[in-house]
Amino acid sequence: MNLLSQKISFHDFEPELESFRDAVLKGLSRPQKQIPPKFFYDETGSQLFEAILEQPEYYIPNVERDLLQTYADEMSRLIEPGSVLIEPGSGSCEKVQLLLESLLPSAYVPMDISREFLKQSACGLSHKYPWLPIYPACLDFTQQMLLPHGIPQGRRVVFIPGSSLGNFDPLEVQHFLTGIHRLTGKGGGLLVGLDRKKDPSVLNAAYNDAAGITAEFNLNLLTRINNELDGNFDFDRFEHRAYYNDQRGRIEMHLVSSEDQQVSISGQDFRFINGEYIHTENSYKYSPDEFITLANASGFRLLKIWSDDQHLFSIYFLEAVSKPEKLIP
Repeated sequence: MNLLSQKISFHDFEPELESFRDAVLKGLSRPQKQIPPKFFYDETGSQLFEAILEQPEYYIPNVERDLLQTYADEMSRLIEPGSVLIEPGSGSCEKVQLLLESLLPSAYVPMDISREFLKQSACGLSHKYPWLPIYPACLDFTQQMLLPHGIPQGRRVVFIPGSSLGNFDPLEVQHFLTGIHRLTGKGGGLLVGLDRKKDPSVLNAAYNDAAGITAEFNLNLLTRINNELDGNFDFDRFEHRAYYNDQRGRIEMHLVSSEDQQVSISGQDFRFINGEYIHTENSYKYSPDEFITLANASGFRLLKIWSDDQHLFSIYFLEAVSKPEKLIP
């Protein structure tokens, strides 16, 4: 592999990619129409998501960055210098940089499904931290969690910032945490950020920003279908809707039809009645007790929790200590 740094060892696990076409046709054929949120992120969608992170209503990036900067030394002592740091869904590898100087890991394993983006991010990180051995792993971490050959010995610690676990339902979270337990082994660690339950007005504002960026991000799915799958969605006949479902403890995002209509995609017709919606994303919010219960059932115990003064967001450090329990129903 022709990469820029000898400190980078790229590993391609050749993940199987669900096609956009198959996912859309299957999802819109269900009684409750839905499209998986991973398909938000074409080039335009990725740019819009970066813009969402800059909106004043969306508090998570600033709160999490402040916590990582303020407590980096304390987090690093608990993780232990010389550990192997593993980041599923590493993306641009931006947030991990807040820890690297304090932690001094023996290796960093970024995991992402996008090969070229993963290579570019790893090369950029290597230029900035030439002392750091990097083992990029191209895989779908929701389907498989594998470590590259040749990484150093030492404690395995998984880093999941940004509240991305909130996109899974609680049973999926427990499955995922159980997989992390198998990956790290007993004594391994997990540093994870999660959004907290709070006043619904704060949550609703975060997903309905005044600038309309989140709405544009949601509606871009229809643009992508029209451009890539020969669709004929009329954007003026659908609207973005996001709200906090208190009973389920999650933000739900939908695309709602404003009238009875028929849409064609790749030669297939789909009928919508007025008010019918396409479910595009969930974002679960957890109280500390709720998340710790899931973590304990997955074989982890809490060592430390850091939260901001307003209790908007928390970062947890957990240690793998026991065999995972039976999955919580």
